Amino acid sequence: MTTAVAAFSGLDATLKLFSQHYPPMQVAVLRGLASLPFMLLPVLALGRLADLKPRRFGMHLLRGALSVAVLGGFIYAVRVLSLANAYSIFLAAPLIVTALSVPLLGDRVDWRTWLAISIGLIGVLTMLRPSASALVTLGALAALLSATAYSFSAIALRVLTRTDTTASVVFWTLGLMTVFAGVIAAPQWVPLQRAHLKWLVAMGAFGSIGQLLFTEAFRSAPPSIVAPFEYTALLWGVAIDWAMWDVLPAGRIYLGGSIVIASGLYLIWRERLGSTAVAASGAAAP
Repeated sequence: MTTAVAAFSGLDATLKLFSQHYPPMQVAVLRGLASLPFMLLPVLALGRLADLKPRRFGMHLLRGALSVAVLGGFIYAVRVLSLANAYSIFLAAPLIVTALSVPLLGDRVDWRTWLAISIGLIGVLTMLRPSASALVTLGALAALLSATAYSFSAIALRVLTRTDTTASVVFWTLGLMTVFAGVIAAPQWVPLQRAHLKWLVAMGAFGSIGQLLFTEAFRSAPPSIVAPFEYTALLWGVAIDWAMWDVLPAGRIYLGGSIVIASGLYLIWRERLGSTAVAASGAAAP
């Protein structure tokens, strides 16, 4: 998951570059078109087309639609905000994933975990500034919409990986997202400039690597364990902002980010304690 986040941060930098020249939904289409070849070539080379067969197509449709909301909202957010500021809002997603895993997946979350989630959300509010005028901005709302859609998509991913291969999940999510976003983007399509082709290649490479690793992460562990590693995105966002746009976040970003990351680390620690206890009771059973 940490490597997936690094790859997605590189992808987000290219999304921000594209968003200065093209509408958000068109950028979402370009993201899908750029990633599909990188994903399909290994499948074709290995002769494993059967791996692309969907077993829960309805769930794939849901994730495709949610991906449009995730990308559209996030692309608009990074257009008007710095990467670090957009990430600071999007960091609410892992906390939302953990909360949603209770009613939707039947995971058990005790009061200490709920307290950690609440403290983490306070950290997010700290980064946003604790004022109504700062919260109600189009960029902030777009990032929050993206985070919410992402959280539902992550829960759906956990369900999908029980029956479908990684290749199937990635292919249908990207493919359906591209089709849905293409329908929305078609009326306002802007011709792609030749100078931006290198961004397209970079976008495809980062996106496909990140998506494959992201899917494997959710296949290998519960959302409450995997999702908190999303917090490393803030570090990448700060570094990329400084390296590419000579922008550094305000002190509130560091303070709020520290609170959110601490909450995430606590969630991981609590989950490990629970897993250890279950393993110990199983070993002690006759």
